[in-house]
Amino acid sequence: MDLLILVPKVTNRINYIFELIFGNLLGLDFKVTANKDSFDSFDGAKLHYGDKPFGDELFQKSTSILFEHFVIFQKLVVVDYNDIKTIFPVHHKNSIFPFDLFAASFYFVTRYEEYMPYVPDKYNRFQAKDSILYKIGLLKKPIVNIWAMELGEILQSRYPNLRFKKRSFSFVPTYDVDAAWAYRNKGFVRITSAFIRDLLRLDFAEMDLRFKVLSGKKMDPFDTFDYQIELQKELNLHPLYFILCGNYDVNDKNISIKNSEFQDLIKRLGDYANIGIHPSFSSYLDNKKLREEIRRLSNILNREVTMSRQHFLRLNMPVSYQKLIELDITDDYTMGYASLPGFRAGICDTFRFYDLEHDVPTHLNIHPFALMDGTMRDYLDLSTTESYALAVELIQAVKDVNGTFVLLWHNETLSDEKRWKGWITLYRKILDYALN
Repeated sequence: MDLLILVPKVTNRINYIFELIFGNLLGLDFKVTANKDSFDSFDGAKLHYGDKPFGDELFQKSTSILFEHFVIFQKLVVVDYNDIKTIFPVHHKNSIFPFDLFAASFYFVTRYEEYMPYVPDKYNRFQAKDSILYKIGLLKKPIVNIWAMELGEILQSRYPNLRFKKRSFSFVPTYDVDAAWAYRNKGFVRITSAFIRDLLRLDFAEMDLRFKVLSGKKMDPFDTFDYQIELQKELNLHPLYFILCGNYDVNDKNISIKNSEFQDLIKRLGDYANIGIHPSFSSYLDNKKLREEIRRLSNILNREVTMSRQHFLRLNMPVSYQKLIELDITDDYTMGYASLPGFRAGICDTFRFYDLEHDVPTHLNIHPFALMDGTMRDYLDLSTTESYALAVELIQAVKDVNGTFVLLWHNETLSDEKRWKGWITLYRKILDYALN
């Protein structure tokens, strides 16, 4: 055992956040105890987390949130620390941090604030601008990782023989396939309706492009999968794909899952990458629909589907995750905002979902993403130059903590046409920066 931690009372919350910080991020073999005699007699590295120190031990003053068993409104007090702002201040001269970093980390990674009443956006999503991380200017920092590193340095200074896990930066490209093709395989009714719409708008250029694609004279602009596979081989990438398999609807304008060419594409992608479900807009909080969508994808791939990312990034805490657990999903990649880049849970690495409603940790792994193509183009209206600068800023922030950077992209973004002109070049530049 590397480290013994004394607490007034051992709780699920204590075990959860200590396992994340000391176990996952620092790689220490630790034990938590409420027995002061055991703590006093231990001859190795130790830390006291509580109300006040007993002697000259390494001490972090605690607040109450990790010793509670219910969700209540937390009156957040913002204080300055090392040129940034943080929450859960504590006041004790011997405390290694002037704020409760364990409480703050728990508040961020559990998305505690999303259990409180809030005003949703038009898609019923928690709004990034209402996040405390956004309000105090930390949304673009993997702050939990940063604090873990600082804590590790303090422990190392006091106990030089401690050995921490060696971490390295990793990059995970992911793709959401909302529509595999822009014009092809849409079915007679949708294709005819599209031609009529183009005619009514007198959009003859669009009619001409549509006709050329459908007649086989031009490649469908959304069909960028060959290029993605080329990138995998050239750069040794290991991307993840999330496939929309729901029925056609207002916000689910995908190809019919019954289409044989779409099924062949899914199988082909499955030969090169791991495939997850992209739960449809209409399956939001509807397990019957979601179960059917997972079944469809599983039958095509002929294997179990255990990964997911919500279409439109619709996430309701904790119900969305509870329903995924019911359907045997083990890994979810929804944790991020559509409207702003950054770290929604204050962390760049995988962590387990903690169900605050039942006050228990779960086995659902949450993989936060930091940046999405649509955020830059549609929400922030950034140029490719501005988008690259933003990507570099976020990637470097993750490299600085030897964390994991998850990028969310779409196949249509690589079309290099219309609104996505120049974005294929941007994507390659982002990959080169991430991999070098």
